[in-house]
Amino acid sequence: MTTEIIWAPWRAGFIKAKPEKGCVLCRISRSMDNRKSLIVKRGKCNFIVLNKFPYTSGHLMVVTNRHIGALEKLSTIEANEHFRLTRTAAAAIRKAFKPEGLNVGMNLGRPAGAGIKDHLHTHLVPRWAGDSNFMPVIGETRINSIDIEETYEALLEAFKRIRSKT
Repeated sequence: MTTEIIWAPWRAGFIKAKPEKGCVLCRISRSMDNRKSLIVKRGKCNFIVLNKFPYTSGHLMVVTNRHIGALEKLSTIEANEHFRLTRTAAAAIRKAFKPEGLNVGMNLGRPAGAGIKDHLHTHLVPRWAGDSNFMPVIGETRINSIDIEETYEALLEAFKRIRSKT
């Protein structure tokens, strides 16, 4: 039996990196370099960022600026903008990548699957028929067809084109 090897070199940085102190989402929020931080849009209370280690190409997160872990503790202004930016992100993903579907959701707390449990964020993951297979489940491998820099550019352009509509 021959074993197939699929290389995922973009994961090396994540695997080899020393754990950083503090909240990665707070650091991204404070960054002045949107491109380096992969931020594609900022609001007053939230921002939209590419997931640096995505499930699929185009995987975005809408993140609160404020370090808060409980959905019910968001102010009305924060919550309204968060959902508005989630809608805008969905429109941008559809425009840039033409997915057949989207997974949109929050993982609140470690038992619910939160990797960063103390800083609210909503994931938007574009999906296509047939993209679910054994790789992420059994092989613990994800396949991304589009380089993250190309993904960033495509989404940045999509956000510019939909800006006046949302």
